[in-house]
Amino acid sequence: MALLLYLLRRALAFVSFACLLGVLSCSLPQVHELESKPADPFFAKVAPVRAAVARGLYLKVGDRLAICGDSITQQKMYSRLIETYLTVCVPELKITARQFGRNGESAAGFLKNMTNDCLRFKPTIATTCYGMNDYRYMPYNDSSGQSYRDHYTAVAKAFKDAGARVVLGSPGCVGKVASWVKTATGTLDEHNQCLCKFRNIAIEIAKQEDIRFADVFWPMYTAGFTAKQIYNPDYEIAGKDGVHPGWAGHLVMAYSFLKAMGLDGEIGTFTVDLKTGKATATAGHRIDDFKNGTLTITSRRYPFCANGDPKQDNSIRSGMTLVSFNQDLNRLLLVVTNGVSEKYKVTWGSESRSYSAGELATGVNLAADFAVNPFSQAFAKVDAAVLLKQAYETKQVQAIFHGAEGKADMEAAVIRTEEERAPLAAAIADAFVPVTHAIRIEAE
Repeated sequence: MALLLYLLRRALAFVSFACLLGVLSCSLPQVHELESKPADPFFAKVAPVRAAVARGLYLKVGDRLAICGDSITQQKMYSRLIETYLTVCVPELKITARQFGRNGESAAGFLKNMTNDCLRFKPTIATTCYGMNDYRYMPYNDSSGQSYRDHYTAVAKAFKDAGARVVLGSPGCVGKVASWVKTATGTLDEHNQCLCKFRNIAIEIAKQEDIRFADVFWPMYTAGFTAKQIYNPDYEIAGKDGVHPGWAGHLVMAYSFLKAMGLDGEIGTFTVDLKTGKATATAGHRIDDFKNGTLTITSRRYPFCANGDPKQDNSIRSGMTLVSFNQDLNRLLLVVTNGVSEKYKVTWGSESRSYSAGELATGVNLAADFAVNPFSQAFAKVDAAVLLKQAYETKQVQAIFHGAEGKADMEAAVIRTEEERAPLAAAIADAFVPVTHAIRIEAE
């Protein structure tokens, strides 16, 4: 009996100790693994939690994409890059899109209007980018952080309840304290520290709601630092006003959302065997002919095309140098085997480049190396059609739905504006046509 009582007391003591450990573990702050940071003091004051890497394609064939956000989305730059990319780079997915950017919007503001303005169009997937107005242009405080958490969570839940998948985007970074916001307080460092905390909150929401997260803040913050070092100190990844990015910043934003969608970046591969004279191409491309060193192809899938000065913050091509866009999302490869010369000149359209036989055997990325190429004009036509449609979508929601016509009869306003929008959407499909192009390979 004494032994039994002793064992019982030991068991009760163990249970009590285990319970105490449980209580203590709940009360201790949770330790998060952080993103790897460069050693420069510039990064010392921000603590970006490590974001999960997107695994697998999040998109589905026939998806209706809603691109939602504040005035940065309303710029119709990253939203345009995303829609054009999805149209021409992965046409087999047959994705359509609408942009819902609104000046001054916060997560709370969008939540208030999303049923009327967005969900009526039955999106099956949505990207969201809120936080820039939610942080109120001031240092972090628990009140604004909790408000952001509550409203952004509610936005995610509302999309899920409507049957839509969500790519929850963080806010970006800022390059200046917003001079036009009269209530703005604090230093630039404090503003970016706050935006980084909002980013971390968005990561927690995405994990909680089992949705994808798009990291906008950290790629922009690191890209902006890198650009100032390698290009010039006046380079502004967040735009000249410090908040609204130019093309380089928007390219980084588009990259973050497209990566979160799980796209693999395989645009196509052309393989040439110089010994046998045979050539092959992957899906989306057809070999029409290969003779006398010239490969003729008809393509129904485009690479993402952009030119411009890589040293300028208002250049898409510049943004491509600051993130691994071409490596991750824009691979149109030329593979040439069994060459007998040490070097070869490759001419594609009006441009030529020299490569070693080893480089060609491994594969060179035409999309990265040829800023101007045979797809450039066709790509520009699709992109222009996307811009016209997205511009109308801003007018449709903001000027009409929230104007006199919408207030008088919303359903009639929707019917009328959808009739006006339809040919603009059709024009995108009409602009996307097959491109026949030639690649000449010459020994040097």
